[in-house]
Amino acid sequence: MPEAYERYLVPVFFRPFAADLAARAAALRPRTVLELAAGTGALTSALLAETDTVSIVATDLNAAMVACGSAREPRAHWQQADAQDLPFEDAAFDLVLCQFGVMFFPDRPAAYAQVRRVLAPHGRFLFSSWGPLASHGFGAEFQAALEHALPEGAPSFLPEVPHGYSDPAVVEADLAAAGLALDRAEQVTLEGVAESAASVATGFLTGTPVTAAVAARDDAGEVRDAVIQEMTNRLGTGPVRAPMTATVYTARPVADE
Repeated sequence: MPEAYERYLVPVFFRPFAADLAARAAALRPRTVLELAAGTGALTSALLAETDTVSIVATDLNAAMVACGSAREPRAHWQQADAQDLPFEDAAFDLVLCQFGVMFFPDRPAAYAQVRRVLAPHGRFLFSSWGPLASHGFGAEFQAALEHALPEGAPSFLPEVPHGYSDPAVVEADLAAAGLALDRAEQVTLEGVAESAASVATGFLTGTPVTAAVAARDDAGEVRDAVIQEMTNRLGTGPVRAPMTATVYTARPVADE
């Protein structure tokens, strides 16, 4: 999965937002940065391109992602870590970053409490989450193609997980429960560019948890072919473009009374 994720999804979905988030992070002038759910290092590399004076600890729960990321971006220190049980000292970082990872935390207030613990008193938590599925041109078309191929019941991973944490009021409440105050929530829409509709479909089918749901079927090959064809029918042949919307959040620790 990490190889497919890096090959098909990172350039189209994650690198554009990584450049935006890295610029925001660099403007905060951090010295010590902890990155959660770093994946294969798209944001890690983008931040190191913005500033060479920062020390980054990049973490991910998935050991395969850590192995892939450390090979791609050796300038950071890579470590496997659970965001809900961070193996770092209190107040160890000026900035905690997370690009499109908070949606996957089983207990977000617990993870946010860990973020607050490892943040310095005047540190910041900068992170992003996707908007509703309808606001992601590629994701919405893929889910429609998946439902067309599997009318009896398509996997609901996309709308429920990566695009299921899109209400800023819910995010703010989760942060508050962990002792973090939301300073800013900004909606950002960027354009994704892919070499073809087929490559986007292949990325979703091989680089996300949808992979397992389709692979478990006896007709997995036929389903993949049908989804790729339907995506091509919807988006056309050749290079394809689509808007993608996310929300970027900035939070800070609430002072102890």
